Amino acid sequence: MRTSGVLMPISSLPSPYGIGTMGKAAVKFVDFLEKAGQKYWQILPICPTSYGDSPYQSFSSFAGNPYFIDLEYLCKDKLLTKKECESFDWGGSVSYVDYGTMYVSRYALLKKAFARFMKNIPADYEKFCQDKKEWLDDYALFMALKDANDGNAWLEWDADLKARKESALAEAKKTYADSVEFYKMLQYFFFKQWGELKAYANSKNIEIIGDVPIYVALDSADVWANPSQFYLDEDLTPIDVAGCPPDAFSEDGQLWGNPLFRWDVMKKDQYSWWVKRISAMSELYDVIRIDHFRGFDSYYAIPGKDTTAKNGEWREGPGMDLFNCLEEKLGKLPIIAEDLGLLTPSVYKLLKDSGFPGMKVLQFAFGDKVQDSEYLPHNYPQNCVVYTGTHDNDTTMGWFKSASKGTVKFAKKYFCMTKEEGYNWGMMRGAWASAANMAIVPMQDLLGLGSAARMNTPSTLGDNWKWRATADQIDNKLAKKMREYMVMYSRLNQAPVVEEKEETEEAEKETAK
Repeated sequence: MRTSGVLMPISSLPSPYGIGTMGKAAVKFVDFLEKAGQKYWQILPICPTSYGDSPYQSFSSFAGNPYFIDLEYLCKDKLLTKKECESFDWGGSVSYVDYGTMYVSRYALLKKAFARFMKNIPADYEKFCQDKKEWLDDYALFMALKDANDGNAWLEWDADLKARKESALAEAKKTYADSVEFYKMLQYFFFKQWGELKAYANSKNIEIIGDVPIYVALDSADVWANPSQFYLDEDLTPIDVAGCPPDAFSEDGQLWGNPLFRWDVMKKDQYSWWVKRISAMSELYDVIRIDHFRGFDSYYAIPGKDTTAKNGEWREGPGMDLFNCLEEKLGKLPIIAEDLGLLTPSVYKLLKDSGFPGMKVLQFAFGDKVQDSEYLPHNYPQNCVVYTGTHDNDTTMGWFKSASKGTVKFAKKYFCMTKEEGYNWGMMRGAWASAANMAIVPMQDLLGLGSAARMNTPSTLGDNWKWRATADQIDNKLAKKMREYMVMYSRLNQAPVVEEKEETEEAEKETAK
């Protein structure tokens, strides 16, 4: 089945309160996707962001981002008033998120909601806390302790709390009980609103593709609560950390700083932490895109005290042993493998053995010295997902301005592009026309936006994850144009034949009566 989708982070949706949420604009976006004949809505990770605002560096792999809780829905629940929402500063732009302002305003407002929440606790709240207890208790206490320690990383906390001594944890739960409950409430509303949004999307025959970063942040409830699963020394400091080696783009390589997994320990307990993580993500999303797939074959380990990635070494990952275990425990899961970067024969073998579709990015296909790139559409297998670009790439229109003349000339000739059509539409047309079973295009490309709308520039801080669409940009005219291409390239999303048959049978029964 040939399908298509749009990459659009929750944060990038229109909203009067500084950042996209799971409210009316999200519902309208689902309606837009349905009108446009799309099957998938791909989002970035929706976990709570830490310093730097990257969704790939989160305080928890299991929790949801409180920024995405819709304030208008809380007003309907009489936990806030519209006047209160409008009284806070949400930044001066409708096109970009101001995370500094967001941090101050959003939490202050949500604490107002918490005071009212505690006076009339919903009947299903206790069940929610019990259902999510395995990760929620640690996460809520972790966040409460961060607040109590002026936001400092857990490695800087009191020694007993850092080492999770039972007596210290018990005392902290009593001392910070209100704060713990506040963070539990935030998760209650996040999952309530997310569940309703996902159910609505699914009712329109649209599925959600969600990202799962391979690594977790050092300053996270994941590492604090499960130190034995990570490569830490006796003082709980990372021995080696994750990153990428030096290459033509970076003389020092990329020093990500994430703690590495103790794959030997994980293997002994049948990868229980990964089973819990993927199980939770499979409930959150319909399709899981696993970031940095090559790291499961071999991963780059950098000495924890180094300031560059120059002195790292490659080590063997868990390979198919992990994925066989996940399938044994959870069944066959719809997974997309982010297999970009420097790939070795063993990575190609892992991808083939797993059966997961890999990724093809059109911006990687056209270079001055490229003879027959695997990213050129005529080389695609059907079992792959094609993107014009990802969240880490420039927008298509930005790419056309920054790429070399030879690269641009090749791309224009390959797709028979014209300026009148729009180079962004020529590139998207190339993706939709390809043999790939699934084609995903970023919302910025559909809108023909330049580099100012780029989502992320890797290895940089301070100006990423900010772009937002405005309400007038996502309209029926655009949906109609997309739908015409979906029909042309046999990617139109239609209701499953089985459901149509069932409806016909029901209608025949009614007629017979």
